[in-house]
Amino acid sequence: MGTPTREKLLDAGLQLLLERGYNGLGIQELLRTTQAPKGAFYHHFESKQDFALQVVDRYMEEVHQGLKLCLEDDSLPPLERIRRFFELSRDKYSRDGYLGCMLGGLGQELSGTHEAFRTRIEACFAFIADRFADCIEQARLRGEVADSTDPLEAANLLLDCWEGGALRCRLWRDPEPLNRVLDFCFGSLRAEAASTV
Repeated sequence: MGTPTREKLLDAGLQLLLERGYNGLGIQELLRTTQAPKGAFYHHFESKQDFALQVVDRYMEEVHQGLKLCLEDDSLPPLERIRRFFELSRDKYSRDGYLGCMLGGLGQELSGTHEAFRTRIEACFAFIADRFADCIEQARLRGEVADSTDPLEAANLLLDCWEGGALRCRLWRDPEPLNRVLDFCFGSLRAEAASTV
């Protein structure tokens, strides 16, 4: 756990990066928002890039909590655990004003110009896909998805579809693209299993 000032800056950074992106984030505005003293930013962070990468890490802490809450819930079938994670994410996007996924937003903004962000964000997505793949493998063993399903490939496809839906959700200021992604993806996974019975 860091100092209170550092934690305040990171928490404010979560919202500001969602709202404005990396290029729209101003250090002075961040200091005003948090009422942090001058010099506090560079006391805690080497640069704006260092700060934003640490905000990504903070965002992933929330993602880890959500994955643990949903994917380790043995009271739900494996596919429903993944869907529950996405539903909670959708509801959070709504509360945040349909700003979407920070990873997707920063990835679109920076991956072509900042290698550090490209590699960090891809590592985050790979971690999430690995966790989904574990549940999809459990579903495959239970006959809930086709035996020929490659769990990691399916997990990555699911994540790709979700990120596209998150972009449309942000553009429309409406959760409907996310709802359609969930219905299509989970319906497709189950339909493939049914067609092989």
